[in-house]
Amino acid sequence: MEEDSYKTILKPSEETLFKDRNSKFFGYAFPVVHEDDVKDCLDELKKKHHTAGHFCYAYQIGIEDVRYRANDDGEPNNSAGMPIYGQIQSFEVTNVLIVSVRYFGGTKLGVGGLINAYKTSAQLTLEASKILEKTIDISYQLNFEYDMMNKVMRIIKEKNLNLVSQKMELACEYVISIRKKEAQTIFEIFDTLYKVEVKIVS
Repeated sequence: MEEDSYKTILKPSEETLFKDRNSKFFGYAFPVVHEDDVKDCLDELKKKHHTAGHFCYAYQIGIEDVRYRANDDGEPNNSAGMPIYGQIQSFEVTNVLIVSVRYFGGTKLGVGGLINAYKTSAQLTLEASKILEKTIDISYQLNFEYDMMNKVMRIIKEKNLNLVSQKMELACEYVISIRKKEAQTIFEIFDTLYKVEVKIVS
């Protein structure tokens, strides 16, 4: 059975703070859908924390076609970005950017200490975020004449479909969205209706 839902966050998290031997790690989570969003969030944080030493982050974008990146920002290899990315995986979220901003406290933490600090910072941040489950939806456009309107509306109500938009001009044009796993069945129902044209809207 293929997955047709995913978890993400709708708004930035509260700032979190993790301390280890005087080093401070400020954690942030942001909803992102493009690589450009990542840059904007990082630019904002760099203004806010202009004296911080490291802005380590990881993000994952995409639902079925997933892209991710982990960045150590000058910390030892794989001691920051990957532990942060590990938390994104363990919370099973996508379209999310986690940044941990570090102020060095004078004592070196060592690679193990860094891995633990960045992992904990990311974990606290995700715990402070409101994570929701969303469904992967497919949209269909239905075109039909007015005499078919009652029939079409009855199916939409019976099947509890989401009517995204409706245009009534010389004929009717509805856009509906359906959870991916039910989409084919619904497509077939409308496709067999005489005088209703149905097509996928990307």
